[in-house]
Amino acid sequence: MIPDPRAAFCPTQEGRLSLATVIDVTSRRAVGGATADHLRTDLVADALRAACRQRRPTRSVVFHSDRGCQYTSQQCASPAAESGVRLSVGRTGQCWDSALAESFFSAIKRELLGTSAWPSRATARTAIFDFIEGWYNLHQLHSGLGYLSPAEYETALAA
Repeated sequence: MIPDPRAAFCPTQEGRLSLATVIDVTSRRAVGGATADHLRTDLVADALRAACRQRRPTRSVVFHSDRGCQYTSQQCASPAAESGVRLSVGRTGQCWDSALAESFFSAIKRELLGTSAWPSRATARTAIFDFIEGWYNLHQLHSGLGYLSPAEYETALAA
């Protein structure tokens, strides 16, 4: 598993809600996420912790990100080290290094965040969770996975 974290923003009537996710490169599954009213380092660290709680890696994994200060900070390095996760950053100016994350955020913006006016952060947070766990991971087809969803691909991989 080589997770790829990024963040997106969702406007609400209470102010902006930030979303950070960790995407499994092999299956394209969103395996960890966190939301907050900010984009500070602890948001990214919370997403990484969530991914580690869900996946419980038994061997070394790589946490690949861009060069943003949230991803290169000691505050992010500490939970990574505690879980045996190695940090990696993309090359400067190379947008394809984050293609999987950009694809995920394009889908969630197009299919969810841009479809409604969100009255509150709590409402948006619930909708984001439902989208990821109820739609994206279970039903979103990916050409790179032979037009399978992340869940279907992981099931086929395990068989």
